[in-house]
Amino acid sequence: MPWRMRRPAFDGWHRSGANRTPGYFIEAAGDHNVRPAQIEIVNVFTHNGQGGNPCPIMVDASELSSEEMRAIAAHHGHESAFVTAALSEGFDYTFRFYVPRHEMEMCGHATIGALWLLAAQGVLKGPHVRIDTRSGPVSGFVDLVSRDNPSVEITQPAGRVFDLSRDGEAEVLRTLGLARADPLDLPIQNAITSRVKTLIPMRLVERLNALDMNTALIEACCTRIGSTGLYPYAIESRDKRTFEARQFPKSSGYPEDAATGIAATALSFGLLRNALIDANDAPIRSAARPNDGRLSEIRVRLGFSGGRAIGCLLGGTVGRA
Repeated sequence: MPWRMRRPAFDGWHRSGANRTPGYFIEAAGDHNVRPAQIEIVNVFTHNGQGGNPCPIMVDASELSSEEMRAIAAHHGHESAFVTAALSEGFDYTFRFYVPRHEMEMCGHATIGALWLLAAQGVLKGPHVRIDTRSGPVSGFVDLVSRDNPSVEITQPAGRVFDLSRDGEAEVLRTLGLARADPLDLPIQNAITSRVKTLIPMRLVERLNALDMNTALIEACCTRIGSTGLYPYAIESRDKRTFEARQFPKSSGYPEDAATGIAATALSFGLLRNALIDANDAPIRSAARPNDGRLSEIRVRLGFSGGRAIGCLLGGTVGRA
């Protein structure tokens, strides 16, 4: 039976006043042209108004160079979003994303945060916008009923899931300091919607939250297994479709993400592949509780047509930092 959506309507999508840091100046490496940059910071994927992933955003970054964008991300120590005029026909915006060390093709929480901020400022082009990213087109759906707290969801393509080899699994376990009894009796898998994430099904939430990572080991492991981050997760309630997870990125310039939407979408397809959830469009909720104690909540809804998963919607609440 086709996926029937109540909000938003998105036929064919699968085919085709925050915290301010005014007066901040950046100077690109090798370039002594100093220019002011207006940065706004929001928390994305908050839980009961708290926590979330801090995201610096510039809603008019057309004049910034790539190095200036990276310098802003390095200054704040968070993945950052930069909104520019659309560079290709058929799009409303071009979004670019930087972590302290390099550019990213796509960032779920930064996309949601940027759309939320555009809507909150009253400058969003409409409730349904098309965004050009380096990983491909993304559709954004924004409920504008409340300008102070707009609701945002974005599209991600159908995920692909691959079991790691025995050697790959052993590499992941060594890196995380895990015994073979720590994960569930399920495969360790690489899954991808926009970026490859490695899914590790932990037996106990307590063991998940006790993990303490070495960034050099994480980067080496991810390089060998073709991943951009390790994403151990644990089941909180299969009936309620709730899970806890943590993300240890390969080389972002920080040891752990507070919450990552792209990893949560990859996880949702891994859960479906391993029959840990039923094949329907009920929300899948992933809680993230990193070492800094900031609790975040990510929501994913899978879309189906003819009994086949065709993509998903990623959403969550946003608040002022």
